[in-house]
Amino acid sequence: MTESALVNKCINGDLKAQRTLFEMFAPKMLGVCLRYSKNQEQAEDVLQDGFIKVFNNLSKFSGSGSLEGWVRRIMVNTALDQIRKETKFKDNVGFDDVDYKIETNSFIMESMMAEDLLALINNMPEGYKTVFNLFAIEGYSHKEIAEELSISENTSKSQYSRARAFLQQKLNELGIER
Repeated sequence: MTESALVNKCINGDLKAQRTLFEMFAPKMLGVCLRYSKNQEQAEDVLQDGFIKVFNNLSKFSGSGSLEGWVRRIMVNTALDQIRKETKFKDNVGFDDVDYKIETNSFIMESMMAEDLLALINNMPEGYKTVFNLFAIEGYSHKEIAEELSISENTSKSQYSRARAFLQQKLNELGIER
């Protein structure tokens, strides 16, 4: 069955098609949710909320991009909604005030397993983790992050710089240096 046919069946209320769609994307989207969540339970809640939004809005999927990308965007936005409910970014620090400076070529992750990196990211303070995920993993610009999180672009840049410094420090503690 094509993605288009699957989407149409889901829109028409076909429970088997809805289950197929869920099973097709749930494992990968749980990984997305885990990057923004404090723990597995919270990630599963975000995943469930996200799929409710997916099914409620599936008729709005235009088919111009990939279905997976559309679902991923909903999952990221759902995770961000959850973060907004729980915390607000309080420190509106200017980028120039950041003492953390890291040279790009000194930042390495090639030797780490994905699970190890996820664990390090999950141990970051919430603001660092959110901005790092949006910028480094999802590919958002600092301007988009600022708009999405209702913070300034400089705060986004600052949070990202501090996230990198946090990761560099943890990598150094683990003996992974360049």
